[in-house]
Amino acid sequence: MKIAVIVVRVLLAAMYLFASVSFFLHLMPKAPEMTAAQTTFMSGVMASVYLMPLIKATELIGGILLLINRTAPLAAVIIFPVTLNIFMYHAFLGPKDLPMVSVMLLFNLFLFYAYRARYLPIVSK
Repeated sequence: MKIAVIVVRVLLAAMYLFASVSFFLHLMPKAPEMTAAQTTFMSGVMASVYLMPLIKATELIGGILLLINRTAPLAAVIIFPVTLNIFMYHAFLGPKDLPMVSVMLLFNLFLFYAYRARYLPIVSK
C-alpha cells in the first residue's frame, strides 16, 4: 500500500506540474480544435482574466505539495476541486479525454482513502 501511495502521489504531481509549468512558460503547442460548447466555456474562463492563472497556480502548488510526503494530505484536499472540475468539463464537454481524466480523479480519491486517518480529526467532535 505504501508503494502504491507513493506511485499515485508522484504520478498525480507530475500531471499537475507538467500542466501548470507548461502554461506559465508557454510551452503548450497550439490548442486542439474544440467544439462550440468547449469554445464558449474556455472563452468565459479566459474572459475572466484571473481564473486560468489561479487554476494553474493551484495546480502548481498542489503538485509541489504532493511531492513532499509530509504535505501530501493537504495537497490532496487542495487539488481535488481542480480535479473534479477537469473531470466534469470532460464528462460534459469533451468525452474524448475522459479515460485519462477519470484516472486523475481515481488517483485523487485513492489518496483521500490512503490519508483518511489524517482527515479524521477534521470531521470528529
